[in-house]
Amino acid sequence: MFKMSEYSFVAGLLAAGLAFLCYAVAMILARSSGAQRQTLAAAGAGGGTVTMTGSRGAAQLATYGTLIAWLAFAFLAASLVFRTIAVGHGPFSNMYEFSVSFAWGAIGVYLYFERRYHLRTLGLVVLPIAIALLVYATTIPANADPLVPALQNNLLLTVHVATAIVAYGSFSVAFGAALMYLIQPETGRRGLPRPAILDEISYRAVVIGFPFLTLVIVLGALWAEVAWGRYWGWDPKETASLVTWLIYGAYLHARVVRAWHGRRAAWLLVVGFGATLFTYFGNYFFQGLHSYAGLD
Repeated sequence: MFKMSEYSFVAGLLAAGLAFLCYAVAMILARSSGAQRQTLAAAGAGGGTVTMTGSRGAAQLATYGTLIAWLAFAFLAASLVFRTIAVGHGPFSNMYEFSVSFAWGAIGVYLYFERRYHLRTLGLVVLPIAIALLVYATTIPANADPLVPALQNNLLLTVHVATAIVAYGSFSVAFGAALMYLIQPETGRRGLPRPAILDEISYRAVVIGFPFLTLVIVLGALWAEVAWGRYWGWDPKETASLVTWLIYGAYLHARVVRAWHGRRAAWLLVVGFGATLFTYFGNYFFQGLHSYAGLD
């Protein structure tokens, strides 16, 4: 089963890279087609025959990109399932497994929003995040060591980290939409989604992710009481999670109560995703009771 997990992982990584390539080429073709539209229209007005193949090719490539992204999601899911069978517990006990799960969650949440809003351009930001996590996973040990005592609770292990995957995946999509908002003027830019749509997607993604992050912290506190005899000990990982929760909580408060929209809200989401990554990779920056998840 370990071999099947590894093969599925490689297939998922390659599929994610190919999906990104399809999206990137599709965007280039679409922008090129848009730039030539006025010239072609003038030629048509002069009596010539005009055929528009760039836009059609871009749409087809983008469709292929989404189909391949679904394949990447399926391959990574298979990799996690095979690893679960092989190790006898949820594949959430070390940084290799966290990274694959994080990438899987980011792709899954992206596909949900792509299906709902039909905005494949968002994949140009979210897929590189997933690919970077998968490439990072290839650089760290993938061996399955026995669980340390603190992790020997299969139910809490699975539910605690599974909720984190949904939260982190949602925040990846929110970051992607916020970044695409920030790189264009308020009036929008050809080839990119309208700023208002990106602003809405960011908000909807945080609305999904924030309750799951709340559940991560609550379940973590319950697990800490079982494992270490206290609900909260200001462990660095716990503190970083709380700071991340406060940032996204502040975003939702500013959005709902103070009607924050636009660039200020987008920048807050960029800061929030930075805090998310710091929390995720925090085992390399500080020592604490969660250091078992690092490179021991």
